[in-house]
Amino acid sequence: MTRSRQRIKGTGSIYQNSRGQWVAAIEAGWTAQGIRHRLTFKARTAAQARARLTEAQRRIAAEGPAVTFTTVTMKRWADQWLAERQRMVRPGTFVSDRSAIRRWIVPTLGHLRLDSLTPADIRKVAAFQEKGGLAVATMQRTHAVLSKLLADAVADGYQVCQRARDMAGPGQGISLRQSLSIADAMKILAAAAERPDLSRWVAALVEGLRPAEALGLTWDMIDLDTETMTLAWQLKALPYAEHRNPDSGFRVPRAFESRHLEGAYHLVRPKTRAGSRVIPLVPWLIDALKRWRGKVASPHGLVWPRDDGTPRSAEFDRQQWYEIVGQAQVTVTLPDGRTRPPLLYEARHTAATLLLANGVDETTIRDVLGHSSVLSTQSYLHTDRTRSRAALVLVAESLGLGR
Repeated sequence: MTRSRQRIKGTGSIYQNSRGQWVAAIEAGWTAQGIRHRLTFKARTAAQARARLTEAQRRIAAEGPAVTFTTVTMKRWADQWLAERQRMVRPGTFVSDRSAIRRWIVPTLGHLRLDSLTPADIRKVAAFQEKGGLAVATMQRTHAVLSKLLADAVADGYQVCQRARDMAGPGQGISLRQSLSIADAMKILAAAAERPDLSRWVAALVEGLRPAEALGLTWDMIDLDTETMTLAWQLKALPYAEHRNPDSGFRVPRAFESRHLEGAYHLVRPKTRAGSRVIPLVPWLIDALKRWRGKVASPHGLVWPRDDGTPRSAEFDRQQWYEIVGQAQVTVTLPDGRTRPPLLYEARHTAATLLLANGVDETTIRDVLGHSSVLSTQSYLHTDRTRSRAALVLVAESLGLGR
């Protein structure tokens, strides 16, 4: 009988259990209760067990003893990942990531170990969402979060099956957002004509403002002399560090620029450079803003606040929009024949379509809507504003908004 070589203490061992499985074992520090922690890995062959033991030895040598880095579950890693994620991404992105993880990923995969994931497990998340009636676009977004979660786990030194990480997503969904016809846009403006905040809806349908840009617009960003407005901030309700606990402060990532207004409301910078831009005001909107200014006093200088001057929430803004489109009796038809009220963000799509229908070139449209890089020189900026103003005036006139 060949005598085995003497094992050096602390380097682990390999043996075959009563079921014929090969097992590698190594001590990896102490638990919180002061008990020695022992990691074990099962494999079909001695060679596979030896490879896993070697990897564990490498990890312990590089990172020191760990409570467990091989048996961490998806839920445990997701909790760690979210704690770090909140310091890295914009609050809105973090909230979206957290929702995908807590509503879909953890309920489906939370009990599984990272190193045991299979492609079939990854498919279960999309199947769970499909059963819940979610759109393909939402399923794709969740898959992107899951892919990032697993990629970061590997970068942190955890083992995740490559085939599971390479599992394709549910595919690209068809965007259900539509633009409105000129006739429908005019119906909406007619329904809003008696409202004191009519300029808010003209800004959406003609100037193409994002909802958060409109709600974050302040009077110091409007220059009635040069007939322009600067879109450099957006209104956002930032999440508290502890859920529903204002005293805990706000959850904001590193280098995130924001200005606190009141409650959870902040003015925040757009997420891309293209979002910050200067665009012309059409003549109708200039006159409307002159009449509107002073009718509602906001301590924060907001152009379109609530009646009491406080920030106008996104929910309240959408509610006003739905009241208007309901009064106008405007609906959009989906590919499957169903109808629904137009979304507020579809007013922005309408502005883009109207610009295109009036023969405006795509470069100007991107500049107006904030989809291109900021202009680098004043001379080029002046030329662009002249072209943009002419384009926006065409859109306003097509909707019957002459001076």
